[in-house]
Amino acid sequence: METNAAQARWERLTQRPLLALAVAFAVAYAVPIVDGSAGHSLTALCTGVEWAVWGAFAVDYLMRLALAPRRGEFVRRHWLDLCAVVLPVLQPLRLLRLVSTLLLVGRRARMAPQIRLTTYVVGSVIGLLMFGSLAVLSVERESPDGNIRTLGDAVWWAFTTMTTVGYGDHAPTTGLGRMIAVGLMLSGIALLGVVTANIAAWFISRFEKDDVEERRQTEAIAALTEEVRALRAEVARLAAEREGQRR
Repeated sequence: METNAAQARWERLTQRPLLALAVAFAVAYAVPIVDGSAGHSLTALCTGVEWAVWGAFAVDYLMRLALAPRRGEFVRRHWLDLCAVVLPVLQPLRLLRLVSTLLLVGRRARMAPQIRLTTYVVGSVIGLLMFGSLAVLSVERESPDGNIRTLGDAVWWAFTTMTTVGYGDHAPTTGLGRMIAVGLMLSGIALLGVVTANIAAWFISRFEKDDVEERRQTEAIAALTEEVRALRAEVARLAAEREGQRR
């Protein structure tokens, strides 16, 4: 119980700093891609920031693991977090750093009770749109056959891909770009399903609330009718007794 309290306290204290680090990661990831003329020193600085942010989330995972009362159960329940921590170490690609950090940010934000589902979905859409655009631009811009050359093209492509519209005016030509496209398609379908389920659940809850209120009113009317009937019977009985006394 004490360990649970310590783990909850750690998660509460580190929530905002980790989200701030996630913003720093987003900036560091975006600068070298948006600014094609960025020098070696700036690129190295951004890479260092990316690794530092990933390291902070890795330390957060290890701390939560150390504070967990049942560490084996914690690993089983948070296996995706473990994969996100280990993946960039095994294969230090920039894209894997991006994927792992996004996973860790998403999993960590999901623990915060103050973050509602709508906020989480909106944040996920914006994050996927932004990072998907940057990721595909970074791998397609130098491709000889590529047609995604600018940030505007990348954002348009990411938006049409996430919404599964797919106009086809822009499309990735590299294997890595197509892998990013598959990830965006699946993410867009999943988020659309979450939004649809959330709206359906809201309507169902509203209908159920209306049904409960209607049943409550019906029961109240029935009870009131029964009371009126009982009062009439009592009045009739008293009138009959008074009439008998007069006779």
